[in-house]
Amino acid sequence: MYDLQSAWVYMLRCRDGSYYVGSHRGPEVGDRVSQHQQGHGGDYTSCRLPVELVWCEAFQFITDAIAAERRIKGWSRAKKEAMMRGEWDKLPSLSRRRGGKPKPENEPEVRAQT
Repeated sequence: MYDLQSAWVYMLRCRDGSYYVGSHRGPEVGDRVSQHQQGHGGDYTSCRLPVELVWCEAFQFITDAIAAERRIKGWSRAKKEAMMRGEWDKLPSLSRRRGGKPKPENEPEVRAQT
């Protein structure tokens, strides 16, 4: 039998107000947060202590957790904060286009042809 919470994606708020997104394999995300808090979590967080766990989600498989981690790392600060608040309906409107430029009002939508 397997533990349904064997992998995690988590977000830490660092002392400087920045966010760190990571993944962890194991039954307790708190263990990994403690490592960060002790300065053993990596270069980014070790010079921004203390850190605070602000969001986490359990995954059955570490591969799924790593994929989610990579996706979230590319998000804007506003999108990460909406996710932390559970405002899932706001995520699409907070998505950016490449280059950070919004889609022009008069640009037609590209639709798949069937």
